[in-house]
Amino acid sequence: MKIDIDHLRSWIGKTESSSETLSQTTARQFAATFDRDWPSAPGHEAPLLIHLCLAQPIAPMSGLGRDGHPALGGFLPPIPLPRRMWAGGEFKFHSPIRVGETVTRTSTIKDVRLKQGRTGLLCFVTVEHVVTSNGRAALRERQDIVYRDAPTAARGKLTAEPSPAAIGEHSRVVDPHPTLLFRYSALTFNGHRIHYDKPFCIDTEGYPGLVVHGPMQATMLCQYAADLRGKAPKIFAFRSLSTIYDNANFTLNAAANDDGLKLWTAYDGGPVAMEAVAKW
Repeated sequence: MKIDIDHLRSWIGKTESSSETLSQTTARQFAATFDRDWPSAPGHEAPLLIHLCLAQPIAPMSGLGRDGHPALGGFLPPIPLPRRMWAGGEFKFHSPIRVGETVTRTSTIKDVRLKQGRTGLLCFVTVEHVVTSNGRAALRERQDIVYRDAPTAARGKLTAEPSPAAIGEHSRVVDPHPTLLFRYSALTFNGHRIHYDKPFCIDTEGYPGLVVHGPMQATMLCQYAADLRGKAPKIFAFRSLSTIYDNANFTLNAAANDDGLKLWTAYDGGPVAMEAVAKW
């Protein structure tokens, strides 16, 4: 496949902005999805990474592709590779978002790069999100998105089987129940069918089950880090390495390092799926 990278790089510098008030209902739904008892009254500090559920793009049904994602083009460049995933990113927290405040996210395309991977072409898009709450700086986020071709059986043989992940000093088991995945998709207005349509996952995409969201794993790890230290980190960075499905439980893991905590997710006997660091 020939990709016009110069055309795609013309998206660099493109910006968009959107706002939404964090309602008590959204705060309650977020807490219920993660089975937590967080306060939701106006003025209370909102949970970490709840901003991922606010001011999200809203495309009409006619503007969606076959996989439930918005069709190519628009704010993100029209990259002609069929699979898109949240490959990693970093959050730098400045002040908490509070229930009842208006959250504004201003997004800018910072980079578009094309690479030749072991399994084919990869196109990386870097997006910066600046998030304010009632006009106050809340956080700055770097989002790394990767687009890739669908794997083939021949390409799959090129990748060696990764080693099983270790269990952390601290570990918590998570059941990736389909209802959990559906609820998180609803909270983030994410129509991507790989998270809730199992026949599509298996028959069309070739996955063994529903795909556990990268942003949801990042949220769980960031919240776990805050639980362990008793306060929110100042910086949380992560990278997705492999996929977790709904057909087996997975674990949140943490271990102390020189700067704070190293964290990771993995299903039982499987490799690291997402790795992260939290710093205070």
